[in-house]
Amino acid sequence: MNLSARIFIGMIIGAVVGLILNFMGNPEWSETWLTGGLFHVIGAIFVALLKMLVVPLVFVSIVCGSSALSDPKALGRVGGKAIGLYLLTTGIAVTLALTAAIIFKPGVGANPTAMEGTQVAAGKPFTQVLIDMIPTNPVGAMADAQMLPIIIFSVLLGVSITLSGRKGQRVSDWFNDINHVIMKLVHIVMHVAPYGVFALIANLAATSSAGDFLAVGRYILLVFAVLFLHALVVYPTLLVTLGRLNPKTFLWKMRAAMMFAFSTASSNATIPVTLETVQDRLGVKNRVSSFTVPLGATINMDGTAIMQGIATGFIAQFYGIELTLAQYLMVVVMVIMASIGTAGVPSVGLVVLAGVLTQVGLPAEGIALILGVDRLLDMTRTAVNITGDAAVTTIVAVSENAIDLDVYNDPKAGLIHDGDADDEPGEETRVLENQS
Repeated sequence: MNLSARIFIGMIIGAVVGLILNFMGNPEWSETWLTGGLFHVIGAIFVALLKMLVVPLVFVSIVCGSSALSDPKALGRVGGKAIGLYLLTTGIAVTLALTAAIIFKPGVGANPTAMEGTQVAAGKPFTQVLIDMIPTNPVGAMADAQMLPIIIFSVLLGVSITLSGRKGQRVSDWFNDINHVIMKLVHIVMHVAPYGVFALIANLAATSSAGDFLAVGRYILLVFAVLFLHALVVYPTLLVTLGRLNPKTFLWKMRAAMMFAFSTASSNATIPVTLETVQDRLGVKNRVSSFTVPLGATINMDGTAIMQGIATGFIAQFYGIELTLAQYLMVVVMVIMASIGTAGVPSVGLVVLAGVLTQVGLPAEGIALILGVDRLLDMTRTAVNITGDAAVTTIVAVSENAIDLDVYNDPKAGLIHDGDADDEPGEETRVLENQS
């Protein structure tokens, strides 16, 4: 059975088990031994395993990708295309969200119970984000998992390797060997994924309150609707118009990565899975994917932008505050700019939202209205975020002639099974060639 099927089964069983425990009132023995014990431990270990891979994988993969470019100018071309597409999709996302909030008015007549005394930390000023992009201590940036500084340092190191001639080639070969070893480690971790997903979903279903979701039902439904619209209409349209690719193939092959993102609610933690999917399943070459996927996990926050747009409208309507056209435009600009440097970790969108609300004169305390349901929405918007990362990566790869269309159109390409050791030699060789 392939990985996607096993993860899906893990999600379904986890949801059923969690709902049963929730229906029972999550009794004390369950809270002690399951939701606060076994499920919590397994889920936390699984997320820790994924996070363990992020920094070494991003660092080594970007060094390999940037050092493989014989012309360093190509890196600027790839980066420019990727950043432009990421900002475009984020702009579309927040515009769709604000339009939906204006039309459907989810906050009118809502009366959820606000959480008193809720404090949400303010984000960094954009100017400081730009300054912090350059690492004063690359090792410290890696220790703190600061993605933008790691990306900048990795790119500069890769370009330096390219410009160092024969000596640089020896270093490049060493990094390529390390990259192969890390990708094999990713394969090992992915084999335990169904159990980790089961534990995470079971814990969420067992501990979530139905009252929280019913209180702001219209807000939840509207966010879900716009998230699905963006994932199933905007991305496929871009794939067809800019990449001339079949969007059904793309979405089908992305399903395992989406489930990973949904269960972890972290774009950064899903980087290893997203990278493997776009390289092995979609056929994108490492020289493009190694740069655009980690960059996307850092600056591409389409799902988060949708939540922020609808939440802004919801909170404004709840407090009876009419926003002007200029304020709506300010929200669009703020969300696009704030997405640069936003960490791909759970619930970081709430931090950014606090800054957006303050900027347009809305009370930041309004975030308390949506805190109770944000975890489930965070999981869903993370799945949208990483789908956008993969879509932009694929489009850029087509424009750079860095995609194997045979792999993209092959439904079995790059599948991971329990019996990987018994795969045909030709298949294993092709996967390894894609990775390098």
